[in-house]
Amino acid sequence: MKRIINSTILTEIIFSFFYLTSCQFKNERSNIPEDKKIVLVIHGGAGTILKKNITSEQESAYLQKMTEALSNGYSILVNGGSSLDAVESVIMLMEDSPLFNAGKGAVFTHEGTNELDASIMDGATLNAGAVAAVKHIKNPIKLARAVMERSPHVILAGTGAETFAQEEGFQLQSKDYFFTKRRWDSLQKVLGNTSGTSGIHPGSNSVYSTVGAVALDKHGNLAAGTSTGGMTNKRFGRIGDSPIIGAGTYANNKTCAVSGTGHGEYFIRSNVAYDISAIMEYRGVSLKESAKTVIQNKLTELGGTGGIIAVDKNGNIVMEFNTEGMYRGWVSNNEPPQVFIYGHD
Repeated sequence: MKRIINSTILTEIIFSFFYLTSCQFKNERSNIPEDKKIVLVIHGGAGTILKKNITSEQESAYLQKMTEALSNGYSILVNGGSSLDAVESVIMLMEDSPLFNAGKGAVFTHEGTNELDASIMDGATLNAGAVAAVKHIKNPIKLARAVMERSPHVILAGTGAETFAQEEGFQLQSKDYFFTKRRWDSLQKVLGNTSGTSGIHPGSNSVYSTVGAVALDKHGNLAAGTSTGGMTNKRFGRIGDSPIIGAGTYANNKTCAVSGTGHGEYFIRSNVAYDISAIMEYRGVSLKESAKTVIQNKLTELGGTGGIIAVDKNGNIVMEFNTEGMYRGWVSNNEPPQVFIYGHD
């Protein structure tokens, strides 16, 4: 009975949160000219996400955090902020949550450490920045933007990236900051099911819980960003698609902005994010058709699993995946915020 009461209370709280947030969005939308469309889309990972495996408390927590992220990013866009600002801010908020496999909630490597990857791209200039295998950075997406804007490079890795971070005024975090019992238990479970020397796992419940965001601001500029802790039990400094421009992240004002989540090796081999943009540019097809071609055909036929979120230069959105579910949501000045977890809603 106690669990039922708690679940009911949590449900009432989350729906009240949605209602109040919707009212806020309704009031803010009235300040946006009809010809200045703004769009924000987010994801928190794709994979084997089944309702039977998630408690009502967990479901409410994810829905509330995604709604909070959309509200945060929308406020930036509606007040004239750039798509880059919105993407960075939203991903930082999700990095700070233990719910997602990024920042605070990152999974553990085979050695029992956390190695974080992130990237961000500006669709207006095609400038990009990324970091890989950093161990002491609270918000890797913020450091990725610093690489983009304050270095001549696109990607920095490991200790070099952290040296650059310190020179830019970032404070390094101790490894204790990233410890969460849920992720630690996931590592122990994987180690118990393997020889301990091989075998990687995307995380609990087979979820590639990378986080990402794409946005279109009122100036017509696109941006995309992605952040992750990688795969549970990863070894040898493995780097996935999230910090690879063109694989897990891509933005181009001529076409679209894309952020991916899935089995990174396949996203790298398929060049998923860039391929969606390239098909649009070279074939002249819609974002929806291009994303479906890449995810449902190319990626699936190769044996890869995962999904993407994307927005095109006209504000059309796509949330395409070939898994049972994907944590995802979107908002624009023409529609109320929407958040989803299961199936292809």
